Amino acid sequence: MWQAIIRHLGRRDYREVYREMQAFNDTRQQDTLDEIWYLEHDPVYTLGLAGQEEHLLATADIPVIKTDRGGQVTYHGPGQLVVYLMIDLRRKGTGVKEYVRLIEQSLIDYLETLDVFAKRLVGAPGVYVSGKKIAALGVRVRHGSAYHGLALNVDMELSPFNGINPCGYEGMKVTQLSDEGCAVDVQTAFDGLLPFLSANLGCVIHQPVTMQAQTIVRSP
Repeated sequence: MWQAIIRHLGRRDYREVYREMQAFNDTRQQDTLDEIWYLEHDPVYTLGLAGQEEHLLATADIPVIKTDRGGQVTYHGPGQLVVYLMIDLRRKGTGVKEYVRLIEQSLIDYLETLDVFAKRLVGAPGVYVSGKKIAALGVRVRHGSAYHGLALNVDMELSPFNGINPCGYEGMKVTQLSDEGCAVDVQTAFDGLLPFLSANLGCVIHQPVTMQAQTIVRSP
């Protein structure tokens, strides 16, 4: 049975959580349970392994952190749902491309329940509504296990995205649930997204999602 512990971290500094993710992945053992963390970040730009500083246009006083996830540059801030998935892909028997596809599909499935019809764009990881990016993805796989995850724009200040080329695409527009007519908060968004992540990643929830830490278990 595949299990994952779910933790609500609240609002946290990116650097701290980044170090905690790396430490978790580096010290996990063969029998370590996978974990799913959800949270909001203080304002920060993160630059992935493929990131080029030319895509940083006007970052003002928002810090820029280089990170080991895939992808280019993005912005995190209050009002955005961030979900970090620490998943042993070897144990799960899932390749990286399929894993990314499953995360994207989970977002698409959830947004459809809100009458927000999203899709993928070829060559541009993430999820888009009418050509505008509503969710970003970035993962890292080390020792067969994945960390980092997804960021869904819920109800946030979008102007900091004007200081970058989001995900390395000049002129890329972004949107959020509140601008698409959805009056939900970050907790509600996670509660709605989790069943789709669970289903697409092959597990079922067996405890309420309102708990600070819980376990979800895949049926044998």
